[in-house]
Amino acid sequence: MPIQRLIQSHSFAASRLCVKICLVATAFVVATLGGVSALAADNELKPEEKAEGWILLFDGKSTKGWKNNTDKPVAAKVEDGTINPHGSGGYVVVYDKPFGDFVLKCDVKMDQPTCNSGIFARIGDLKDPVQTGLEVQISTDTKADMHSFGAIYDLVAPSKNASRGPNKWDTVELRCEGPKVTVTVNGEKISSLNCDDWPEAGKRPDGTATKFNKAVKDFPRKGYLGLQDHGDHVWYKNIKLKELAK
Repeated sequence: MPIQRLIQSHSFAASRLCVKICLVATAFVVATLGGVSALAADNELKPEEKAEGWILLFDGKSTKGWKNNTDKPVAAKVEDGTINPHGSGGYVVVYDKPFGDFVLKCDVKMDQPTCNSGIFARIGDLKDPVQTGLEVQISTDTKADMHSFGAIYDLVAPSKNASRGPNKWDTVELRCEGPKVTVTVNGEKISSLNCDDWPEAGKRPDGTATKFNKAVKDFPRKGYLGLQDHGDHVWYKNIKLKELAK
């Protein structure tokens, strides 16, 4: 082959290789950008979440949709895309719609060095949330007991303390479906109970005492969600819920 044609042949092959590399690089960039665009910012739903039926309970800007369990106006602070129930004017700030069977997920960050708060579910009586609702404990207590992070308060201790600790974000998921209640923290299922297995007022299935004046099996199966003000600063964001079909 003449040297000129050989050079032209190699030049053509090199050009085709460059084109292929450019196409692959472009496809990678498009895919990457597409993946980024599919991600949601804080307090927004991802496209797949919308398709699955998730709803956003907190817009990151206001307390719209929330109220105190008292008659006082909500004074909870909205700070940097979070809601802080401390000083809200009530024992719990509740979403203004009761839910029955659902999955709730949110991110929570505790103040340091100590914090005590909770996520309430199925509150039947806003005047008495403690005795008519279940609570997922939010606490800097490092023990894995019935009053530590992820416990179903005063009922079930978590299998471990899965919290990352004060001033760090933890993701909490609460699933309530019929009598079954499950808590997941940072992707780990750590506590659960079946309300139907708790038939006696003031007692756990093993006979030990609880603070509740009625049987857990008789707790409401539908009620309000609440963020507890227990005297400490705590921040919640990305509060999302999906109702479960019966």
